[in-house]
Amino acid sequence: MKPAKTSKAWMKAHVNDSFVQRARHEGYRSRAAYKLQEIAERDALFARGMTIVDLGAAPGSWSQVAREQVGEQGHMFALDILPMQPLPGVTFIQGDFREDEVLSALRQALAGRQADLVISDMAPDLTGIRVSDQAHAMYLAELALLFCQEHLNPGKNFLVKAFQGASFEAFRQSMQTSFEKVVIRKPKASRDRSKELYLLGLRKIIC
Repeated sequence: MKPAKTSKAWMKAHVNDSFVQRARHEGYRSRAAYKLQEIAERDALFARGMTIVDLGAAPGSWSQVAREQVGEQGHMFALDILPMQPLPGVTFIQGDFREDEVLSALRQALAGRQADLVISDMAPDLTGIRVSDQAHAMYLAELALLFCQEHLNPGKNFLVKAFQGASFEAFRQSMQTSFEKVVIRKPKASRDRSKELYLLGLRKIIC
């Protein structure tokens, strides 16, 4: 079968994308690295020695960026249902974040540590059915928020991918009950046509 014209057009745009080219040149595993970099620089997310949990980490570009920032004294944990090539200084757990046994493995890896930052770029396999895709994406975001409520240190921050749609506002309001402030970020490295946004919860409230 011949590739669809839309597939050819996407591949051409991807190959010519300045962020894709920059990622290859600078050694990042995907263009998503620059989404995190931009938000982190704007909101001062990183500090040396932090403990960071990266949910939906594969192929690993967010973990690369975060690991560079926390330094040798920091602790970096990554989780994804997909395999990820090893990264120095990053503890990776492969499994489905929706499953209790996978969450248990992550808790064991943390060994009693609480996170200073949780970052989540999780997204479901997209079907093209917008309502269904958005609902599945927001479910993953809700699970990440629940994880923060248990494992994020008070006063610390949470960055999560969300998608514009029917449940976006409800999720944003849910985050507001756990953080002093919630802001929306749309980094330049996010494609214009993408419905993705990032919600940043600042300074977790002590419950």
